[in-house]
Amino acid sequence: MGKMAFIFPGQGSQKVGMGAELAQEFEVTKEVFEEADQALDIDISELCFSGPADELKETSNTQPAILATSIGVYKLLLEKGLEPDLVAGHSLGEYSALVAAGVLDLSDAVQLVRKRGQLMAAADPSGEGTMAAIIGLAADEVQEVCTAGSKYGIVEVANFNCPGQVVISGEKKAVEQTAELAKETGAKRAIMLDVSGPFHSRLMKSAGEKLAQEFERIEFKEPNLPLVTNVKAEITTEVDEIKAALIEQISGSVRWEESIRQMIDVGVDTFIEVGPGRVLKGFMRRIDRSVTALNVQDQRSLEKTFKKL
Repeated sequence: MGKMAFIFPGQGSQKVGMGAELAQEFEVTKEVFEEADQALDIDISELCFSGPADELKETSNTQPAILATSIGVYKLLLEKGLEPDLVAGHSLGEYSALVAAGVLDLSDAVQLVRKRGQLMAAADPSGEGTMAAIIGLAADEVQEVCTAGSKYGIVEVANFNCPGQVVISGEKKAVEQTAELAKETGAKRAIMLDVSGPFHSRLMKSAGEKLAQEFERIEFKEPNLPLVTNVKAEITTEVDEIKAALIEQISGSVRWEESIRQMIDVGVDTFIEVGPGRVLKGFMRRIDRSVTALNVQDQRSLEKTFKKL
């Protein structure tokens, strides 16, 4: 038997209704949402279950909403006897992974990511930043078009998601021009993303510095599970390394493909995406089809996962 990893989704996976079915059906999931509600200044369960979609899409709401939903699913999987050997999360999902690994308490984590969302929104108050997904170019080719596009302004690689899908981020004009350059270079598509800021670019540096101050008032415990961090794509159990990686992650690249390959290298052959959506499961198909990729977000996917395990 190989190892199992739980991977947690990031921003963009949210949808109205997420978590509602499982919270209605299972007490352990319901309790997670209740704890998140008590910790926050908003009714996060109502926002997850009923929307409205526009409010759910606001970064400072999206982040605690996805985290609460992911941990609601995680606690349910634990109750049903499934435990991971390693954890990782995509961008925001790294915080869900830290709750799963016992580094952060749920209440602290939802407050922290709500603040993270507010700081990220404040780092680009004029809305001058954006992001684009480049489909069909190799990572080094995207790096090259970013270098060429930088004459128009700040543009950097934000996410190395999987072979043939790399996300760029930066100032609007520079991102748009680089997306055009990517198409000229041979990209199948360059899709402007509906995001509220230039995440994972140096334009977010001020948000990272302010987030570091927030860390001072929160207890980070020793992890009880190994974690793969986004920025290094390396396994760690060191609290100081985890904190530094979280700060760097806001303005640095998410090295997701490398993170997955790192876990496969140490014997992980089953990956379960824990939380809303199936984005990470989709990436898995393009990274390595020889491993098992499953997801749990509702009753149907829960039953399907247990049938396949």
